[in-house]
Amino acid sequence: MTDFRELLDLASVRLGGSVLHASDEFFAGKENLIKSSPPVWKEEEYTDRGKWMDGWESRRRRTPGHDFCLVRLGVPGVIRGVVVDTSFFRGNYPESCSLEGCSAPQAASPDDLLSGATHWVELLPQSKLQGDAQNLLSCQPAYAVTHVRFNIFPDGGVARLRLHGDAVPDWHLRGGLSQEVDLAAAEHGGEVLTCSDMFFGPKHNLIMPGRALNMGDGWETKRRRGPGHDWVIVKLATEGTIRRIEADTNHFKGNYPDGCSIDVCRLEEPSGNIESAEWSELLPRTKLLGDTRHLFRDELQQQGPVTHIRLNVFPDGGVSRLRVHGVATERGRKSQVVRRIDTLVPPAAAAELLRCCGSSRWVDAMLRARPFGSWDTFSAVADERWWELGRADWLEAFAAHPRIGERKTTSSWSQEEQASALDATQKALADLERANREYETRFGHIFIVCAAGKGAEEMLALVKERLRNDSESELRIAAEEQRKITQLRLQKLVE
Repeated sequence: MTDFRELLDLASVRLGGSVLHASDEFFAGKENLIKSSPPVWKEEEYTDRGKWMDGWESRRRRTPGHDFCLVRLGVPGVIRGVVVDTSFFRGNYPESCSLEGCSAPQAASPDDLLSGATHWVELLPQSKLQGDAQNLLSCQPAYAVTHVRFNIFPDGGVARLRLHGDAVPDWHLRGGLSQEVDLAAAEHGGEVLTCSDMFFGPKHNLIMPGRALNMGDGWETKRRRGPGHDWVIVKLATEGTIRRIEADTNHFKGNYPDGCSIDVCRLEEPSGNIESAEWSELLPRTKLLGDTRHLFRDELQQQGPVTHIRLNVFPDGGVSRLRVHGVATERGRKSQVVRRIDTLVPPAAAAELLRCCGSSRWVDAMLRARPFGSWDTFSAVADERWWELGRADWLEAFAAHPRIGERKTTSSWSQEEQASALDATQKALADLERANREYETRFGHIFIVCAAGKGAEEMLALVKERLRNDSESELRIAAEEQRKITQLRLQKLVE
């Protein structure tokens, strides 16, 4: 089983993590908690409040309750394990700790997070701690969270808090997966799986945001004294087609690789066994320069969809950053939809599903069916749960839509789906509005049609045709159109 410390620290300052609030920080500031550097001890160092400590430390609690702090993750994700580092806290460490998580807007204030409106889920039950030690604690619930509440009982000091896990980005906030993105980026869910060596610089430095701050902020191997070459394997955020590559040797001047090549592979299951992968060459061996951003596009050999990339460096040396710019495939986008729905905390998952279908019972049934694991299962269950509902549930879903041809709608998806109809002439829209009213009078609900790509004239003809149906037949037809709309919208959850 993989040591969770091999995963990204989602609270890392380098990813944008921040400590927002602490109930008390009398002896040592909360910001120290997520510093990237290891804690240090200064024997003779004191402040006007007591012993200087490299960590977060609250005063001795004399009233009921416990201390806590709020941390905003640098990137949303599923926390797999926690390192509570109590280095140098020997007689003043907390007796135990626990961890809760929530899904909230990035700009949420401490007051917002502490209000009754925020839904917190337990990620780690109250667990015993040891002083002056690296306390390794596994988390069980696989929820993707944006913020955590780190509770200590009852008070005391913690040097560092590491929250290791898998990034689950909110693609809405990153422009969607339909556009070109860095498929290797840590903040997008890329992961460095393994490497031949990382003596001088950790492997995950390679895919961190921004350019390297210094030579220690990259991936660097020891000097190779035997045959062969060094390499590193990156699992992309999702299956995609690569358009260009950037290999940056920033700060590496006397210790950059002489050259590099890049291989790629595609696994049917991205989490499958990489040792059985069949690799093909994307970039032939190419000369590198020191302290330089190398951009490769025309040099890349044509490849289809890929899930993993292997950077080979000859014979050894340091590379500060690797960028893999590409576009997710349809399969890749669908896998990210499922991953998002499977991992969101219940209220956030419910909100996403409700955007796709306005039936509250359908949403509840989908939440109970999690996790889905694959798009085929997700799509099939969505249909099954829909057809298990009754008339009242279907009417609830219909009522969440604007009328066909109605210009005043706050739903961007409805505007997009009805774009062809909304470009029609005033006369055509007026005719469509009259037909809508006649339909509602006859059947008791609005006219529902999967409008994507259909013009006003086509939909007017459909209304007139369906006005000939009896009520029961028309209800089933309308339900089928809602099913189609739901399936289309589910795919848009990462757009």
